Amino acid sequence: MAMGQHRKILQIVGYQNSGKTTLMEQLITQATTEGFRVGSIKHHGHGGIPMIESSKDSVRHEKAGASVTAVEGEGTLRMSIHQSNWQLADILAIYETFNMDIIFIEGYKNEHYPKVVLLRQAEDESLLQKVTNIVCVLYWPTYPLNKPLDYPAFSIQEKAQYIEFLTSFIRSLPSLK
Repeated sequence: MAMGQHRKILQIVGYQNSGKTTLMEQLITQATTEGFRVGSIKHHGHGGIPMIESSKDSVRHEKAGASVTAVEGEGTLRMSIHQSNWQLADILAIYETFNMDIIFIEGYKNEHYPKVVLLRQAEDESLLQKVTNIVCVLYWPTYPLNKPLDYPAFSIQEKAQYIEFLTSFIRSLPSLK
């Protein structure tokens, strides 16, 4: 895919320790197995500049098969590129120069790309009102699923089902410029 060509984007959002990085690994592995060239972007949402040792999630993405990985926080993009701050659009513009078929984004709750939302506890449900373009919800046994959700929902323990659902969704995603 040359500069200016299209790629697919899927976001993974949830609060800390909800399983975002593990899901990213699963999706990256599945996509690379199917022959996609994958990039990953992680938002370092815990404050501060992401240090080399805090980029362990990017290393996990790389080990899962991502060709290009990055972590961003407080204006530092851990590709050793510095400027006053980074917007997701700026990072995606850099990624456009690489030959990516799909980019998985971990975090950036306020962006408007298709999203998988992870819910670990009852308080996490507020995310469903805060984010847009929800594709599906993955919930933990600690999340009280007392009523049906407005989105396809899978237990975090139903890996085969949600991976199949998301793989189909990724294949059907329109490529974005």
